[in-house]
Amino acid sequence: MNSAILALEDGTVFEGGSFGAPVERSGEVVFNTALTGYQEVFTDPSYSGQIVILTNPEIGNYGTNPEDDEAARPYIEGLAVREFSAVASNWRSQTDADAFLRRSGIPVIAGIDTRALVRHLRTRGVMRGVLSSSEPDARKLVDKARSIPSMAGLDLASRVTTPERYAWAQPVDACSPSDRIGAAAEPRFHVVAYDFGIKRNILRRLCQVGCRVTVVPAQTPAEDALALDPDGIFLSNGPGDPEPLRGPVANIRKLIGRKPVFGICLGHQLLGLAVGGKSYKLKFGHRGANHPVRNEITRRVEITSHNHGFAVDPDSLNLNEIEITHVNLNDQTLEGFRHRNHPVFCVQYHPEAAPGPHDSHYLFDDFVKLMSGNQ
Repeated sequence: MNSAILALEDGTVFEGGSFGAPVERSGEVVFNTALTGYQEVFTDPSYSGQIVILTNPEIGNYGTNPEDDEAARPYIEGLAVREFSAVASNWRSQTDADAFLRRSGIPVIAGIDTRALVRHLRTRGVMRGVLSSSEPDARKLVDKARSIPSMAGLDLASRVTTPERYAWAQPVDACSPSDRIGAAAEPRFHVVAYDFGIKRNILRRLCQVGCRVTVVPAQTPAEDALALDPDGIFLSNGPGDPEPLRGPVANIRKLIGRKPVFGICLGHQLLGLAVGGKSYKLKFGHRGANHPVRNEITRRVEITSHNHGFAVDPDSLNLNEIEITHVNLNDQTLEGFRHRNHPVFCVQYHPEAAPGPHDSHYLFDDFVKLMSGNQ
């Protein structure tokens, strides 16, 4: 087995075995605590610009398959794991994880103490890093890590968005006979979805509740979106810092009050900016599938999927216009709000999951109710 090195900007170095593509990649080093769903993590565009540590000690053991892709290709810059399985054992698997990442040019470092690495990042905060199987000099890699751009201030949504608009009509498919999803609702509503790095399962969930979807590029003018005669506007997840996306924020301001609007993750952050709020960078972010969030309207607790490194500052919002609807019970960060005067709402977490629990699927039904005028 060839060797690989993960070097952090603070001089910390981890050495392990090399899998995936034998290349060098750099990015912000972050961690995800989900127990399953590694393929969905690989292919989530929100991870663009990031080297991902998976805390589950064994990765790759159930292989990969086309149905679980959240985008057309992997978007992570690199992967760090405790053990990378050479054996894929699952009836749905078509390609092992090693080959899946290798063909997309994604390097993997395995055999490292991921617990120590994650504890280091929780203490010091996420930081820039370089993952290489070609450069044996760790000092050079540390210097490279210190030279790459910080995630703060980066517009990565423009890098991952679709170049042209397209239609999506595929609902959720059952992955096994025991998966009781039920039939999709008849399409009654037309939704224009802004693609800042959209996950396919969001599109599937919209179709499942009776929407036909037109996906448009991130910089689409509000006038062009309205010209498509939608019943509602959806603002997607995506990577990077929301602050540089001034064009999309200006477009969102024009859409508020014109059509019902629903935002998820980066879409939530952009809505926060559009209504006059501010965002900030979290120390190590929220990435995993078991984060408790309290619905402030129902007082129920939802176990939710997360993938974000920025948050909206609730103290920056005008509470005469904005009502806080969801709060993270781990650190009290803002997880959702709605407008008091317009049909607009959003959440920071991922109700479509993939991977993760289904506690928050009701939010897609809430969007349909807004579009039908029943809420």
